[in-house]
Amino acid sequence: MTVLSRSLDDLAAAAAAMLAELARISDASDNLTRLYLSPAHRRAADLVRGWMEQAGARASIDAAGNVVGRFGPERAPTLYCGSHIDTVVDAGRYDGTLGVVAALLAAEEIMRSGADLPFAIEVLAFGDEENVRFPTSLSSTHAIAGGYDPAWLTRRDADGTSLAEALRAFGGDPDAIVGLARDPAGATGYLEIHIEQGPVLERSGLPLGVVTAINAAWRADCVVRGEAGHAGTVPMFLRRDALAGAAEMVCAIERLGAGIADGVATVGRISAMPGAVNVVPGEVRFSIDARTPSDAALAGLVAEIDATCAAIASRRGLDFACTPFMQAPATAMDDGLQQALADAAQRVGIAAPRIPSGAGHDAVAMARLCPVGMLFVRCAGGISHNPAESVADPDLGIAVVVMIEAIRAVAETRGR
Repeated sequence: MTVLSRSLDDLAAAAAAMLAELARISDASDNLTRLYLSPAHRRAADLVRGWMEQAGARASIDAAGNVVGRFGPERAPTLYCGSHIDTVVDAGRYDGTLGVVAALLAAEEIMRSGADLPFAIEVLAFGDEENVRFPTSLSSTHAIAGGYDPAWLTRRDADGTSLAEALRAFGGDPDAIVGLARDPAGATGYLEIHIEQGPVLERSGLPLGVVTAINAAWRADCVVRGEAGHAGTVPMFLRRDALAGAAEMVCAIERLGAGIADGVATVGRISAMPGAVNVVPGEVRFSIDARTPSDAALAGLVAEIDATCAAIASRRGLDFACTPFMQAPATAMDDGLQQALADAAQRVGIAAPRIPSGAGHDAVAMARLCPVGMLFVRCAGGISHNPAESVADPDLGIAVVVMIEAIRAVAETRGR
């Protein structure tokens, strides 16, 4: 293992202190809420930029609100590392920010060692990963990766402020975003550390996992129509109960999702009309969220869900309609970067299993630019997007050291 200027415990303590300081920056007085281009986002961006400068990087906040810290020559191949510093409403302190802090500490440690790397390291703190304030899709990350959609600038938040207006108030420049896109020819790869946001690692008793893919995702709104009637007078055998039919569909969706390896299928929203205690429901609306590690598996799952729900509706004398409103392809992690992360973990004495990610991350957008790799860190109870989000301090130190070793592994295999 690489000789470090700071011990694993010292790196863990540094990471914990930085995460705690970031967690105090919020737009809310009673919880952690830091939305893209908000006053709190600006304060957090300034703080991270200051950390980058203290670590020896040339740091700036770019036209899209990303914080960028570059270690190494300006005109050189680049290994990108990082994550995001925006949050959901009433958030935890580790989602996204752990990846930024770990990347910064790792880059600082590598520079202190005087390592002769064949690439520069650019640490990125993205601003719009959660997509909470504006209806966008990883907009600030796509600005770096080269997939920015100018239509996002016209999108408005709940107060009617457009993204372009918010960007100018933040200190950004909508007109300069097109110039942020990096050249794929000079991009060595992208590494991201993130909490797992699931219980697999904790249940396995392991601190780290190497991500194999970010799952393909599909969402739809469904409507089941039957016939409303008096709950006391319509015989059971004559009912066209939309809620009873929907209930059978929900159970079938759960069963079908469980039948796909590493797949999930969720009905997270449901409503029955007219919604009276003494009326047989005549209409039900529900959502479906389905995810699998491959596009082919997702297509098969969606087809099964649609056919099964249609068969249930037909048998019960109901009408069924399903309207998709979102589909995202799977993002495969690069085989070489997976191996670099696995080898890095092994150097630290950690066996890191290969696991898929059910949630989306900045790596989805960065995959447009270059090969991507992700490392998951276990979180207590698999809880995320919640103030109870928690990572043990020793795991913080392990994550930083593995990032250091992974960067060195990439230098050995890709940059020479």
